Amino acid sequence: MKKVDVIIVGSGIAGLRAGIACLEKGLDVVILEKMNKPGGNTSLSDGGVAAPGADLQMKRGIEDSVDRLKKDMLTAGKGLNDEALVDVVASNALDAYEWTKAIGVAYMDRIDIFGGHSVPRCYTPESLSGRTTIQKASERFTSLGGTIETKTYVSELLKNDKGRINGVKTHHPYTFKKPLPEQTGFFKAKKGVIITSGGFSADMAFLKTYNPELSDSIDTTNIRSATAEVLKSAMSLGADTRDMDQISLAPWTSPDENGFGDGPKFADYIALPRGILVRPDKTSRFINELSDRNTISHAILSVGKPVVAIADDGAVRNASMDLDKALKKGVVKTFESLETLSEHYGLNKTHLKDTVDTFNESVKSKKDATYGKPLEDATPINTPPYYAMRIWPKVHYTMGGLRIDSQARVLKKDGSLMEGLFAAGEVTGGVHGAARLGSLGLTDCLVMGKIAANSIDEQ
Repeated sequence: MKKVDVIIVGSGIAGLRAGIACLEKGLDVVILEKMNKPGGNTSLSDGGVAAPGADLQMKRGIEDSVDRLKKDMLTAGKGLNDEALVDVVASNALDAYEWTKAIGVAYMDRIDIFGGHSVPRCYTPESLSGRTTIQKASERFTSLGGTIETKTYVSELLKNDKGRINGVKTHHPYTFKKPLPEQTGFFKAKKGVIITSGGFSADMAFLKTYNPELSDSIDTTNIRSATAEVLKSAMSLGADTRDMDQISLAPWTSPDENGFGDGPKFADYIALPRGILVRPDKTSRFINELSDRNTISHAILSVGKPVVAIADDGAVRNASMDLDKALKKGVVKTFESLETLSEHYGLNKTHLKDTVDTFNESVKSKKDATYGKPLEDATPINTPPYYAMRIWPKVHYTMGGLRIDSQARVLKKDGSLMEGLFAAGEVTGGVHGAARLGSLGLTDCLVMGKIAANSIDEQ
């Protein structure tokens, strides 16, 4: 049995941020990770962080504020958010972004607006990968003396005779999709346990418990190990949950590749903000392409078949996004004319021309009278080659999870504290409500991971 001050379950950026903050306070910390390397879903992400008032906004004269971010989060969340958590995340978002820069994450000299944000406030690492953030944070964590135990599956949270969470039961060495090792181990924590195990987007059986309408045919963008065993253990000991039926789908993924893939570099960064989505049955637009991700996803599902994302060479060049992998895989395709694009996807040529002409007129007037899309970054679709990609949603994020207070303390159903238990990141519910805005996942993890560490130290 190993004894430490703090046990952290999960080595994504929420766990690493919590671990670093604990170590800086002089606490002895171990992070337990079931896979063979740290990172979780953060490693699969583009590493983007959203925050108001950042240097890149000021450089471009973009006016933003904490209150404006809060309003955007509550609007996307459709009133399901815990406003106290929204306030904490929005108020500390800039600090989280600045912290990533301080540990060595370099960002592109660009700022993006994703669906649901009212202004551009999303910043992407130069590597276009969350692996960079994980690498820098892991280096910081280990340099401070922290330990990451990989291949260590946490099957059960433990509590003492007073009901306080004080440890975990583990299985090592764990191999994904293989039976759990019979050999078990135990870790005990003097201060408590912080759960940062992520969401359950790859746990279809558990997902369908709360959202039976989800089809087994719907893929996920997540790492395949994004499952619910630690969450379920906390629930079995009396931890409360909230918003478990709120499942976020990604409206920028392609059925022509597995998992997250490379297509989102085109769809999310180029087609949605600068181009159009076209439904194949009517060859027309059908949605504000900068609506929040759930609104777009459910609109696509209502069409009943994959839709086509379209942009031109001007939009691609202006976005400065490397599409080589997506083009080589054939997920994103190029066409010398709208006519050949129409032929490939079975679209009505006349209707597509009319749809594009109408959109171009909206771009010129800077007003999308039909769908209300912000057009600040859009340009007319008239410069070949034309780029296109089929889009079909995939499960991307689970907004529901453990109910926590603004100090990252896990709560019971009666509102009292689960003594010794803290949580941060996607394993929690309440921050995002009905829909998470783009680039706010890592922001949430960074903010609440640090707060969890503060709370476990101060108790």
